[in-house]
Amino acid sequence: MWQNLIETLDKLGGAYDDLATLGEKKRSALVGIDMKGLSEILDVEQLITAKIQKLEQKRVDVLKNLSKADKTLNETTSTKDFYRKAPSLAVEKKLLQLHMRLSKNIDRALTLRNNNQVLAQCALDAVQGQLNMLSGAAVEPTYSGKGAGVVTHQKNFDFKA
Repeated sequence: MWQNLIETLDKLGGAYDDLATLGEKKRSALVGIDMKGLSEILDVEQLITAKIQKLEQKRVDVLKNLSKADKTLNETTSTKDFYRKAPSLAVEKKLLQLHMRLSKNIDRALTLRNNNQVLAQCALDAVQGQLNMLSGAAVEPTYSGKGAGVVTHQKNFDFKA
């Protein structure tokens, strides 16, 4: 079972590394306003996140099975204490190494995701501004009850004439 945990953590670390690499490509696509490339990236991202979900469920199952085998382990046991119960020092070191890699990759993927969300919101705001300009909309110097700007559209045609 410990070997299953090692393999699962290794695969999870790789999947999060792939997700972070994809996040860097997504950033380039957002900055370059490459919508086709962004669409392809999002498709691949869905596959990777589905893979991560499966691996995460497998990791939870393996941890549950290991905790059933050793009654001193439970949900409140820290990760490092859990790894200390490994059958050998080499397995414990490998688990700690994989855990550190996984934590690093998760942090990297989350940072890239957050930065990409800001870029995407800025791109959407720029598109909205262009659409407002094209439609002759004006933003009033007041705000709505929800804190958003009030946009009015000028009439370009009088249909009653």
